[in-house]
Amino acid sequence: MPIWLTEIWHSWRSSLRRPGFLLLATGVLALGIGASVAVFVLINGTLLQRLPFPQASRVVVLGKIFSGEVGPISPHEYQFLKNIPGVKALGLIRPGSVANISGAGVPQQVPVTYMDRGMLPALGIQPILGRNFNAAEDRPGGPPVVMLSHGLWQRRYGGARDMVGHRMLVEGRAATIIGVLPKGLDTLSHGGGIFLPLALPAASRDYDHSGHMAIARLEAGVPIRSIAAQVDARERAMYRDMGMGGRWDRPQFGTATLDVTLHRGERPLLMLFTASAAMVLLIALVNLTNLMLLRTLSRTHDIAVRHALGAPFLRLLLPAVGEGLLVGMGGAFIGMALAWGGLAVLRQRIPVEWLHGGQITVGAMAWLFAFAVAVIGALLAAWLGVWRSRQAMGVDTLREGGRSGLGLRSGRLGRALVVAQVAMAVALLSSAGVIAHSLYVASRTHLGFSSDHILTFELAPVKAHYPDAASIQAMSQRLVQRLRLMPGVTGAAVTTNLPTGDGLYDQFNNRVETAGGKQFYAQLHGVGNGFFRVFSIARYQGRVFTHDDTRGSEPVAVVSRDLARKYYDGDAVGKLIKIDMNEGPAIPVRIVGVVASTYQYGPLAPMQPVLYVPLVQMPASTFEVVQKIEPLRFALHVQGRVAGWRAAVQKAVAEVVPGQPISHLRAMRAIVRQTTANGRLSMWLVSLFASLALLLAVAGLYAVMAVAVASREREFGTRMALGASPARLIQLVVRGGMYQVAIGLVLGMVLAWGAARVLAHMSEALSVTGVGHIDQVDPLAWVLVCVVLALAGFAACLRPAWRASRVPPMRALRGE
Repeated sequence: MPIWLTEIWHSWRSSLRRPGFLLLATGVLALGIGASVAVFVLINGTLLQRLPFPQASRVVVLGKIFSGEVGPISPHEYQFLKNIPGVKALGLIRPGSVANISGAGVPQQVPVTYMDRGMLPALGIQPILGRNFNAAEDRPGGPPVVMLSHGLWQRRYGGARDMVGHRMLVEGRAATIIGVLPKGLDTLSHGGGIFLPLALPAASRDYDHSGHMAIARLEAGVPIRSIAAQVDARERAMYRDMGMGGRWDRPQFGTATLDVTLHRGERPLLMLFTASAAMVLLIALVNLTNLMLLRTLSRTHDIAVRHALGAPFLRLLLPAVGEGLLVGMGGAFIGMALAWGGLAVLRQRIPVEWLHGGQITVGAMAWLFAFAVAVIGALLAAWLGVWRSRQAMGVDTLREGGRSGLGLRSGRLGRALVVAQVAMAVALLSSAGVIAHSLYVASRTHLGFSSDHILTFELAPVKAHYPDAASIQAMSQRLVQRLRLMPGVTGAAVTTNLPTGDGLYDQFNNRVETAGGKQFYAQLHGVGNGFFRVFSIARYQGRVFTHDDTRGSEPVAVVSRDLARKYYDGDAVGKLIKIDMNEGPAIPVRIVGVVASTYQYGPLAPMQPVLYVPLVQMPASTFEVVQKIEPLRFALHVQGRVAGWRAAVQKAVAEVVPGQPISHLRAMRAIVRQTTANGRLSMWLVSLFASLALLLAVAGLYAVMAVAVASREREFGTRMALGASPARLIQLVVRGGMYQVAIGLVLGMVLAWGAARVLAHMSEALSVTGVGHIDQVDPLAWVLVCVVLALAGFAACLRPAWRASRVPPMRALRGE
């Protein structure tokens, strides 16, 4: 057997014969590998997941730049992007609200997405069955046709291959199924439903940006920057020709790859998870390095003897390499098992929309990543230990080492590594602390309404049966009256928006002008009578809507308290405002009341100014625009438990609106809880990583203190022989350990301050994705972290200190 293989084999036998160190080192490495692999798989399944389109890197989004990000574009702006040199295909897509479908099954509400016939060529895909929209179908008044998403085709029709040519009812009108789209296109719709022609007029004057996304496929070799410059130049020229030069002379339009656009919502959180996992892995590797260093230095006397007998450095390195290989492979296997278990829990918490049709799976790349990091990290740690021991191969080591094995000068690097671990643990625990504090503050925040005993559902009236705003409003009033008659229902109301829980594109923002000429934007919510009573929204001034506020009466509005404070110094009742309804002239409206402000995006996001108007007074054109982006919401205040009302609600709806499906029947408390789901996920993961960091830091401190006590056994025995008390020795050891902890805490607070600045800089993006505002300085979190780490460090020092106080003096003197 070759000599190198013999050395490695002997090191393995020695480690397995006394597996204490092997289990400790493998466990430390496995914790770091498990955390990092879990996040690696999560990142690989989201940000790194290739979009299911050919040459996806050439698929880009063209649009207006909002806060540095390429966002939606209006149909009017889109028509000026045709025939750009370097663009192979161009399409426009807009996720809609919901559509009512029937035929070949029970009536159902499904997501609807509108797209023009250029979208499929832009994505580089074709229907798996049937064909794309043609020019005649993709224009106003064209033949009614529909394409099915892959998910709906499987769920409703069982994947039948003969669906092309069949007819179904869409909003009460017969439409021909012309195709079934591939599964990949579900990433651009809300979970898959039906796709309808966008049917834009030849010269659209639609300036609505709500959700319209222009997607282009570039020619091979065309740089994105050149396309961005052309898009920006065309749009600015268009606005200058419209007499809107001014601020449009600055770059306002651009391009971004489709994958970047789709993942921009979850990217900040995923980067936070990645940084946390990387910190845990770094702490684990530092801890492993410390353990391997102490392991090697404990055998310095043996290494010095072998060196004195003429053993080359490679021969001295091989035992440590063998042990490092064993630790690395064991850490990789156990770490993968931990990652698999963690991912099983994580799959239940990750929002489905993060995956965009992908899956979180542990593949070959995850195994390669785990073994590469584990084995390379363990070998580097082993090499560092042997390299450090080269400085102790002289005669002094042979004279100093004796039976104890570890010289007095050999623990400096180990103590420095402990300080580094404590510092990184402080930074990670502080980050978890500030996020947890943010969530605690959010949980104590009054949302401005009550969600107790409230049941909600959504209803999008069938357009063929309710073609205009007046018929929809009359139907909703009848339904509300019927819902109020249900046993156990104490109140019911209809609204375009719930007090919280709607998404960014489910809002209808209108420009408002005061009598003094001041302009601002506010969210416009149409509500029915009883809305404020159902949700217990407090009234501060004036009145709320009554039955006298009808279509023919004076237009009135109720405003949120923060709007009244910001624009009217709290005295808004009686003031006249003009609301831009997008269609026609602005409408004068009188403010008749002020109510409590609500957190529309949840307690982790800033409040938005809200303008409530009676649903029956909403202009028809405005109501139709609202219906394009969201269905009506109905809310019931019930007695007792909210669960178990589905059958009764469906029966009441069927009595008033036969054949009308409803969707999203759920408790209001569940909607409120969902607004903090991302924040709770962030706290859960970062706290988990912080706990691992604390565990690793304490383990590292314990190992250093245990080896240090063992190396100073003669010293402690001599001190005992000279009259030192056990309490004095305990104090000596604990003071040395806590000195390292104190230095780590000081350095860690500097790192924590830097981490807090980064989190505060990310605060705006994180608030949109559900983490909330984060302060740069959070004294409470920092104090708690320091106390926890100090207590943990003290506990890690106690057992080695107790061992030091129990050293028999005679054994130490015999060694002399």
